[in-house]
Amino acid sequence: MLHFGTDGVRGRALTELTESYATALGAAAMRVLSISNVVIGRDTRESGEVLEAAFAAGCARAGATVHLVGVAPTPAIAAIAAEHNWAGVVITASHNDYHDNGIKIFDIGGLKLTSDQEIAIESELSVQMHDLTGSDSAPSHDVPSRHATDMIQQYVRRNVEMVPSGAFAGMHIVLDCANGAMSDVAGEVFAECGAMVTVINCEPDGRNINANCGAMFPDVVSEAVRLHHGDIGLAFDGDGDRVIAVDGGGNIVDGDHLIALAARDLHDSSQLVHSTVVVTVMTNIGFHLAMADAGIRVVTTPVGDRSVLTELDAHGYVLGGEQSGHIIYRSRATTGDGLLAGILLADMVRRVGMPLRKLAAEVMTSFPQVLVNVNVAHRDVDVGSTFADEIEEAQARLGNSGRVLLRSSGTEPVVRVMVEARSMEVARETADRLAAVVAQRLG
Repeated sequence: MLHFGTDGVRGRALTELTESYATALGAAAMRVLSISNVVIGRDTRESGEVLEAAFAAGCARAGATVHLVGVAPTPAIAAIAAEHNWAGVVITASHNDYHDNGIKIFDIGGLKLTSDQEIAIESELSVQMHDLTGSDSAPSHDVPSRHATDMIQQYVRRNVEMVPSGAFAGMHIVLDCANGAMSDVAGEVFAECGAMVTVINCEPDGRNINANCGAMFPDVVSEAVRLHHGDIGLAFDGDGDRVIAVDGGGNIVDGDHLIALAARDLHDSSQLVHSTVVVTVMTNIGFHLAMADAGIRVVTTPVGDRSVLTELDAHGYVLGGEQSGHIIYRSRATTGDGLLAGILLADMVRRVGMPLRKLAAEVMTSFPQVLVNVNVAHRDVDVGSTFADEIEEAQARLGNSGRVLLRSSGTEPVVRVMVEARSMEVARETADRLAAVVAQRLG
């Protein structure tokens, strides 16, 4: 049986993540969370409609009223849930390819589930799976539901209203929508903000989501910016909760740089509560050095924007995120929102009157970083303990001029080996050596 990872449940669509499983999970989640209303959206995968119907059937089975919006970015569902005080669900596997699908669940108010809630749902899930298995007939997917596609336009309007009318007039913005949930949304928002817009990878066919495009392949939008002479490029992932930017020269501006820019901007305007920003263990050393120079305190959490959000809410902080492009503006959203982050970035460029290239170069300098993904038989290994000696040895060689991180993926049977060093050569050599050891023991 599938289990919750760092961001919901994911598995091979319709083989691991089956219709029966989705139905049982829908019923279990609604019962554990005591949900009366739930809004459900999905990304553009070909399995999305089937799994959406199955999950909705489980919700109805548990007595919840279902509101369907069709294809929608994850942050739009979270925003709708927050506005109406409903639960929210997105049928998505985020940046994974179309073969996979997943289910992200937001509690009432658009907040991600706690670990305790996930454990309780998994316990109830076993009961629901047993009930379905023992039933003489399969559950009907003909669910009484309220179609609420107009709610996506409310999300569009809220984002347009984040900036003054016509704020982006004279700016040329290139958008890579990853053939995903932002395909029908992002271009409309930036155009309504006055920008000249070029949109690529916005023709989903059910199988091309994240396929050599979007936030996982920023070189694509980089090339498009150079080709079309854009001022800024923005690449979203399949469900739209993360963004990677490129400047007018096509240089990639990753999540670390975007968070650093936002932190300094908020700090300079006295809006960065407690002069603190929240990031994860994957954040580059260069970010920490830059924030120290700017007088900004950095709090570090485990990987996952849920961990970031938990820390934000625990202390009232307003900004946090991940190197991967999940950026949370807590006063404006309950989760990472690639579109919101992109809008606020473009507005910062407008207000400051400097090109993104210059802003990004000045805000921080990244240490060379190498990330190696090692396929393993099981992802539930405590790699920190298992490879403690090897990690200590590698860190000793790097000294204060680098760092080593090994972690099991929360969504795939993969151990991620990350090394930062003063030179790419040293980082690569160290990462390859550690990856070989991991592969030998766990592969």
